[in-house]
Amino acid sequence: MTPLLQTPLLQSPRAGFSRVLRSVTGGASPLAGRTVLVTGASSGIGEATSRAAAARGAHVLLAARREPELERVRREIVEDGGRASSYVVDMTDGASVDALVEQLLAEHGVVDYVVNNAGHSIRRSLELTHDRFHDFERMMAVNYFGPVRLTMGLLPAMREQRFGHVVNIVTWGNQIRAPKFAPYIAAKTALDVFGRILGREAFFDNVTCTNMRVAIVQTAMIGPTKEYAGRGETPEQCADRVVRALEDRPITVDGAFGTFYAAFNVLAPRLADFAMAVAHVRNPDSAAARGEKVSATR
Repeated sequence: MTPLLQTPLLQSPRAGFSRVLRSVTGGASPLAGRTVLVTGASSGIGEATSRAAAARGAHVLLAARREPELERVRREIVEDGGRASSYVVDMTDGASVDALVEQLLAEHGVVDYVVNNAGHSIRRSLELTHDRFHDFERMMAVNYFGPVRLTMGLLPAMREQRFGHVVNIVTWGNQIRAPKFAPYIAAKTALDVFGRILGREAFFDNVTCTNMRVAIVQTAMIGPTKEYAGRGETPEQCADRVVRALEDRPITVDGAFGTFYAAFNVLAPRLADFAMAVAHVRNPDSAAARGEKVSATR
């Protein structure tokens, strides 16, 4: 088969039709028999995505820092009839990431799909960040350097087998440019851009990337912000969309409001700034951001 015929240019238009056909005929998911690595798999979106991918026949490779929770997820997936293996990794530690890559390649030869889900968020205005440069460093470590290091380690094997797909869990903040999230959104935007360039450079090797720009999801990460209580989709709802992105391999997965505001930023940038400035003033920093003791923890 020629490189052109292997490219996602000719494959992606069939994705929607293939999904409908599978639902009608009960055909196997593209994930069946494949290896799917999910970082941050011990809870939240990562846990739900791991369960959903295993239910579609994938061998799920669970990666996270918390070994007891990771083992719980692995055990429950196996008890439900799925395949799962667990790997302890600290995505902020380069040596730990490199060791994971080495182990995965030794045990599996190649990882077919990667979900870069592990991450952390900070909601704090720049006014309260003047003496907290470590906020930027922490966000880049977990939300950018970690997933890029992992992806780069696994990418050569994907390109050699002429198949692979990466899903980056990023944020709608990349489109909105929401106040109070400068360190977080800057790091996730860097990962978003990395993913687009990866997809272009590996295009003829049939290795693709989806940037999934999620909004609010009901996980422990939003706990310190009372304004988010009860808002957003569940981890299971988000995981269903992640799995569709794995199967269909779109370039981006965007929400309606994020798409609208991205256009607003281009068409009327000063007015878009005014609207966000008003929102910034009307929604003050949380007690956690101000350094006050709060009952909820991440």
